[in-house]
Amino acid sequence: MDLIKIGKFLQELRREKGLTQEQLAEKTGVARRTVSRWETGSNMPDMDILIELSDLYSVDLREILSGERKSEQMNEELKETVLQVADYSNEEKSRLVRRMHWLFIAGLFGFIVFLLIALLGLDSTPPYEAIGSFGLGIAFGMIIIGVIFTSRYAAKIREFKYRLLGKAKENSR
Repeated sequence: MDLIKIGKFLQELRREKGLTQEQLAEKTGVARRTVSRWETGSNMPDMDILIELSDLYSVDLREILSGERKSEQMNEELKETVLQVADYSNEEKSRLVRRMHWLFIAGLFGFIVFLLIALLGLDSTPPYEAIGSFGLGIAFGMIIIGVIFTSRYAAKIREFKYRLLGKAKENSR
């Protein structure tokens, strides 16, 4: 902690309130000389007085302890962070939607192959029987994968995959 910086900030806050050192000393129940020591950085107020000063000056206790106003800067940083998280979230969502589209297209294609073979009556002929079964298997597989991707377990599966990949990377070193 930079006591001099905190002291200057306390002095600035007191002046903004239009108080003298003597008036502040009366409000906080300390001597004027104690207020002077706070403002020169040679001494620090006790925690209960810091909380009282925070209320009196309408500033966050963290701002007093850092010796500068941070609310505007913190709000900007918070806003920027939230926007970055939203961008990342939207990016992840669009990636998932693209994957889902390809999975459903593959499943639809497999089901169409199965349906064509079944409608043409070729489902009992040896090569077409295997192709039809394969198409039906792809269709059901893609539906199952789609359900997993859209469930709450998708994040857990992704975390597990990253852990496995992370360990595989560490083992290959």
